[in-house]
Amino acid sequence: VCIVVFLIIIACFYLRYKKKEESGKLYLVEGSKDAYLTSSHTLQDLIDQSSGSGSGLPLLVQRTIAKQIQMVHSVGKGRYGEVWLARWRGEKVAVKVFFTTEESSWFRETEIYQSVLMRHDNILGFIAADIKGTGSWTQMLLITDYHECGSLYDVLRTSVIDPHSLLVLARSAASGLAHLHTEIFGTRGKPAIAHRDIKSRNILVKRNGECAIADFGLAVRYLSETNEIDITPNTRVGTRRYMAPEVLDESLDTKSFEAFKMADIYSLSLVFWEMCRRCVTTGGGDKWGLHAEEYALPYNDVVPNDPTFEDMHAVVCVKQIRPPVPLRWHDHQVTKTLSKMMQECWHANPAVRLTSLRIKKSLCKLDPDPSIKII
Repeated sequence: VCIVVFLIIIACFYLRYKKKEESGKLYLVEGSKDAYLTSSHTLQDLIDQSSGSGSGLPLLVQRTIAKQIQMVHSVGKGRYGEVWLARWRGEKVAVKVFFTTEESSWFRETEIYQSVLMRHDNILGFIAADIKGTGSWTQMLLITDYHECGSLYDVLRTSVIDPHSLLVLARSAASGLAHLHTEIFGTRGKPAIAHRDIKSRNILVKRNGECAIADFGLAVRYLSETNEIDITPNTRVGTRRYMAPEVLDESLDTKSFEAFKMADIYSLSLVFWEMCRRCVTTGGGDKWGLHAEEYALPYNDVVPNDPTFEDMHAVVCVKQIRPPVPLRWHDHQVTKTLSKMMQECWHANPAVRLTSLRIKKSLCKLDPDPSIKII
């Protein structure tokens, strides 16, 4: 009898061990029956599996991924927090760690990223979000695709580009913004979204030379069913240098979603200006010109490095100054088209500005080939 009891106990321990081992292979949080996270899955596999829902990975899977992240090193700091290069099962990812004072930014950005049908080639790919901590300490994480080229600001500061590369950058930025601005109707539709902080530092450059728009901590959504504009109660404001005239003089109609979209278009026009400065044109001859303008931020010649509202209001609204457009930009079709476009888009009257969809379509007509060359 003792031998039988002993064998039963051994069998029970063995079965419990095997069960624990199997659950470990699934990389799941305790109590989860979700088979998303088998050891053979890559991030792309997970995203492809969940694409039917259109709103990202299940929250439980996101939390599990966040627990398995291994931080490598910091790649940049901003007013919201810090961005790290990290790894998940060997794959590179970016982890944005928010300051404790930026909880509203984390919450809004997570909310926007998890909107149905948000995923797009020219929007930074969202992977997971998590918040953890004790009563006195909180850590808020946002895990996204990692792009080693860095931001558009980083690329333009260190590289010059050819006209075709310029077209790819501009077209993809416009395409991402058009996707944001567009409402998709249907049972599982996507709300229209305005970014409210478009600038070269908030646009990443992918390996194929296309742009991916990032940082949705200030974004607003338009809910057409109720005709409401969903604005987060966030104390953050946009970047003063890129603010539209109607934002600087406080005349923007916050009850009109179109007004928010047109303010985005003004900011995009300044990004186009930054791109064009770094584009080398032929100068009308067969050989490449040897010069492109040095990298500069918009209004660098008329406001200080960290301009106040008053500085920007005086320049943009009172004096109605806009960034200079060099004559050499008329030497090539791409820079010529973009210079005409940006002047329409930074017009003081929002109604005159082009829509993001119109910009995208106009740029697509120039050249359908999406290849890139950065020199």
